[in-house]
Amino acid sequence: MTGPSESAGAPRGGRSDDAGRFTGGERSRDRGRPEHGERPGRRGDGPPREGRFGADRRGGARRPVRPAVDLPRQVAFEAIAAVHRDDAYANLVLPAMLREEGLTGRDAAFATELTYGTLRHTGTLDAIITDAAGRDVQRIDPPVRDALRLGTYQLLHTRVPAHAAVSSTVDLVRTVGPGATGFANAVLREVASRDVDGWVAKLAPSEETDPIGHLALAYSHPQWIVRAFAEALGGDLRETARLLIEDNERPPVHLCARPGLADPVALADEVGGAPGAFSPYAVYLSGGAPGELAAVTEGRAHVQDEGSQLVANALAVAPLDGPDGRWLDLCAGPGGKAGLLGALAAERGARLTAVEVAEHRARLVAQATRGLPVAVVHTDGRTVGADPKLPEGHFDRVLVDAPCTGLGSLRRRPESRWRRQPSDLPPLTRLQRELLTAALRAVRPGGLVAYVTCSPHTVETHVTVTEASRRCGFPVDFVDARPLLPAGMPGLGDGPTVQLWPQRHGTDAMFLAVLRRG
Repeated sequence: MTGPSESAGAPRGGRSDDAGRFTGGERSRDRGRPEHGERPGRRGDGPPREGRFGADRRGGARRPVRPAVDLPRQVAFEAIAAVHRDDAYANLVLPAMLREEGLTGRDAAFATELTYGTLRHTGTLDAIITDAAGRDVQRIDPPVRDALRLGTYQLLHTRVPAHAAVSSTVDLVRTVGPGATGFANAVLREVASRDVDGWVAKLAPSEETDPIGHLALAYSHPQWIVRAFAEALGGDLRETARLLIEDNERPPVHLCARPGLADPVALADEVGGAPGAFSPYAVYLSGGAPGELAAVTEGRAHVQDEGSQLVANALAVAPLDGPDGRWLDLCAGPGGKAGLLGALAAERGARLTAVEVAEHRARLVAQATRGLPVAVVHTDGRTVGADPKLPEGHFDRVLVDAPCTGLGSLRRRPESRWRRQPSDLPPLTRLQRELLTAALRAVRPGGLVAYVTCSPHTVETHVTVTEASRRCGFPVDFVDARPLLPAGMPGLGDGPTVQLWPQRHGTDAMFLAVLRRG
């Protein structure tokens, strides 16, 4: 499922301009703009700002202003700290902080780069800090630890000059852990003694004897996730490495031009983007704040990864005999796929029932599908047959966009790779089987069910589909999903299921299986 985009500024794959201002791309290196240089930038000689680090927003007296720290770095630190301290999500807290502080353009892009880059690389950064500090990173005070992560990321993954990265981070530590400034200075100077390749050479296990461990440290993913990716890719470690590299890149923003409401070519011209490579509804953006676009606020388009568009559209275009007016989205929140299916249903005289178990997400679905022939039902999708709004054998097309680990969208949710654990799999896969079984009960004989996950983990994909189809009590046939995707798409495998990949298709790693009830 698709969440708020990592936008806030610069295009993917950018670089610093002549003034050293950040213009996008996690792998670029800032050349040392004044406010990111030897002295932390100040906001000028005017009256103090009344932002996050100034006035008491509850209306009380002004708090003492912290020592000057470059505001983009301070915002990045606060966002990273919120993720680690409060289990917050970067794609929710960071945009709010940027708005609150009035950061836009290159300042917002720099803060975004630092936040997402540091979160993506946390595992490797922690290994480096542990070595440089001579103590386990978990023994370092959390605010100081997050500041060191931010400084280490700048040293190893950006063009910020080493002296600027060290001095600005020490200034930051002075505000959050004053007694640790000398320690932070020593650690960062040790970090700066090697580049990232030198640290990987020192700390990573041997590529020959422990290839999974080597990839995990080199590309900053937990070993269990690297192992799952390698298994899903048939043991191809070279392609696994390409996937991990892609996971660490800033993802593009994709829009979905809603059928009947927006033409993708015209929309691309309107928003300064480009038509997508595969989905007939996709538009690529280079950055910015997509939620503020007129096309999005007016309901003519919505933010949605191109892979999500492709798998939802595959269900709609699959050949079907008999009636075709009753569609069902069994796990509809937050509403991206329901929005696309609802627009397609409107063009074809069909109606979509959108089910969501969480009340707040059901409200999001209702908002996302306003004006479309969509009925939102707030219930558990597993109640098919028990809920009169979900009768058995009633629907012609059913989508199961099942809750999953989200391992296919790690580039968009950088903190997820460190939060997810192998122990998450058993309850999730049980829920996935139950939802798919319910969908097979809900669809009429001859009708179609599309099972979708944003994860390539084989337990959430092939195992779940095989087990659910075996246990459902109905004859089930697999439909070859490959012809349901645009002609010419590379790397779709041998069928009948399809796995999309960031490194092959530029999409999230979406899995699709299409089943026909006998």
